[in-house]
Amino acid sequence: MTHPCGQPPHPPRATWQHGGVTAATHSSLFPQVPESADAVLEGLDPEQRQVATALHGPVCVLAGAGTGKTRAITHRIAYGVRAGILQPASVLAVTFTNRAAGEMRGRLRQLGAAGVQARTFHSAALRQLQYFWPKAVGGELPRLLERKIQLVAEAAARCRIRLDRNELRDVTGEIEWAKVTQTVPADYPAAVAKSLRDAPRDPAEISQVYGMYEQLKRDRSVIDFEDVLLLTVGILQDRHDIAEHVRRQYQHFVVDEYQDVSPLQQRLLDLWLGDRENLCVVGDASQTIYSFTGATPDHLLNFRTRHPGATVVKLVRDYRSTPQVVHLANGLLGQARGRAAEHRLELISQRDPGPEPAHVEYADEPAEAEGTARRIRELIAAGVPAGEIAVLYRINAQSEVYEQALADAGVPYQLRGAERFFERQEVREAGIALRGAARAGGNDALLDDVEDLPAQVRAVLSTKGWTTEPPAGSGAVRDRWESLAALVRLAEDFVRARPQATLADLVAELDERAAAQHAPTVQGVTLASLHSAKGLEWDAVFLVGLTEGMMPITYAKTDEQVEEERRLLYVGVTRARLHLSLSWALSRAPGGRASRRPTRFLNGIRPGSAAAGPRAAGGGGGVERGAGRRKRRGPVLCRVCGKSLTDAGEMKLMRCEDCPSDMDEALYERLREWRSVQAKELGQPAYCVFTDKTLMAIAEAVPGDETELAGISGVGGRKLDRFGADVLAICAGEEPDEGDEDD
Repeated sequence: MTHPCGQPPHPPRATWQHGGVTAATHSSLFPQVPESADAVLEGLDPEQRQVATALHGPVCVLAGAGTGKTRAITHRIAYGVRAGILQPASVLAVTFTNRAAGEMRGRLRQLGAAGVQARTFHSAALRQLQYFWPKAVGGELPRLLERKIQLVAEAAARCRIRLDRNELRDVTGEIEWAKVTQTVPADYPAAVAKSLRDAPRDPAEISQVYGMYEQLKRDRSVIDFEDVLLLTVGILQDRHDIAEHVRRQYQHFVVDEYQDVSPLQQRLLDLWLGDRENLCVVGDASQTIYSFTGATPDHLLNFRTRHPGATVVKLVRDYRSTPQVVHLANGLLGQARGRAAEHRLELISQRDPGPEPAHVEYADEPAEAEGTARRIRELIAAGVPAGEIAVLYRINAQSEVYEQALADAGVPYQLRGAERFFERQEVREAGIALRGAARAGGNDALLDDVEDLPAQVRAVLSTKGWTTEPPAGSGAVRDRWESLAALVRLAEDFVRARPQATLADLVAELDERAAAQHAPTVQGVTLASLHSAKGLEWDAVFLVGLTEGMMPITYAKTDEQVEEERRLLYVGVTRARLHLSLSWALSRAPGGRASRRPTRFLNGIRPGSAAAGPRAAGGGGGVERGAGRRKRRGPVLCRVCGKSLTDAGEMKLMRCEDCPSDMDEALYERLREWRSVQAKELGQPAYCVFTDKTLMAIAEAVPGDETELAGISGVGGRKLDRFGADVLAICAGEEPDEGDEDD
């Protein structure tokens, strides 16, 4: 499967097949245009073929990661055109990037469906706006403002509100969010409060800047990117003749990445459609990770409510990742809560088995980076190309220690979606300030009576925006603070290794690091944030820094925000084709207090961990269905320390999460293998047989008879009757009797 932006991120290398044709290499098998409509369908799996042949009425394609969604919808359009059902000029396919739209057009030409319009929402709207503006409004369309940040800066100045460069970026982002959610300046403070959004400034101030920005645009006859959609919506709403013109032109619509549609884009789509229902949408609610920009999965989740007669097709055959990676991804979502979790897709890998994902705990962050670099060198030595390896982290400020570790190990790397750490504006400015303070020596008034090197660094960087407490929320201001905080931590680590080091020594160390990490690379390991990795894939993926406070990030406060963090980790997991490593460090620096905990999202997934209850997981329950209705007649006590248990996950395991586990891991794996076979025979997800937590409880208790098995939470009477004999046989080291199960 190519990534959602359309460009294959690597040469076709997969050999797993469906329908007799290799999934990833199918396009290369057809250098010539297919001879007929039926030839377009060759090589599609049954669900993809169902998508391709569902050409009438509303169609909703729920497509999991790696399931070939782009392939399915391009073949759908091409089949309709080649069969004479769709006219090329009457089809409009919309997606979110110019790259994705261009790739879609290329695929359609290759399949014999040239002439189909494949565009972004903004591109399609701009063409219509340019064409209809003279008729609807008169005169020429106002000039499009390519960069709004300068006008926002002027608006803030006119309101006498001081914004530094990073605050300016954040306020500009807030204005964009307000516009795509169709929020006018006066309503912005109320909208922020209602959405529980963490505004980068006082909402009243942002509302004031927003209002002045809109006024300046009107005065200068310019429009911005969001206005393109707003004005197109306005014309189509007010001028029914123009709306009918557009609807005569376009009869069929396809929307890719539908989980990322904003309310404004949905409004435009509704106006394009009118009262017709020739619409096909494709998306996956479990990959919604851009809600901070206004994207919402609600339109995807409500599709069948709005279109009761819709054809719904689920793509769950994963052609990208091994069964081991897919199993972990499914388990990650299995504990999720919320609307998106209710519609999660249980992926089924179509690849041959591969290595188990590694869960690695390190003493400190440098050890984690060095261990990751060492493992990457081993993979490269084993034949995995460096370009097929990625290190993914939550925020860009985490990159520095991995840049350093890879440079020290002689492993080339490239950053995606961010500048190298020492090339970032705030880091360069901090370096200049530190260099100046080092040259001044004792003549710098800022450092009077400050002898401790880390304290000197903190004093200098405080003039550049570093504070003892991080700023609220996310955004450019927080990103800048994280970079400066990384320099403070680096100074603390440096003086720990060299107690007599001076500020000049630290500056020299920073210069050496910058020089080492600026070596040009052509083909290297990718370093990227989880957000910038969406749509890409690699043979080997290292997910690093997976500790509480980083995953989920500290400023994820609400259940909804925490669940989006879980989905972000899910996106990271599903980038891996073969090798997957998840790691965390117990302390920040060598010798530091081991106070960190691995992310709650791995509870019940990483070996030896207990599944988290709703409270511990910040909304990631995973409590077995029906268990909450059982009445307990007394306190449940930990079988290790005797403490009363209140957490649902701990009660299932009959021990505190922090108490040592005596789980028989070999038994746990045998139970999982048995469960997989049972689920396949029943045609149900694995958790419908037993959840991971219940299997862990069984592997810890090792019941010897039905009474002991029945005492384990999650083993009700129905499951005891149906599966009890098999489970007890496995616990006894025997093979379950395959001849008795007839249902």
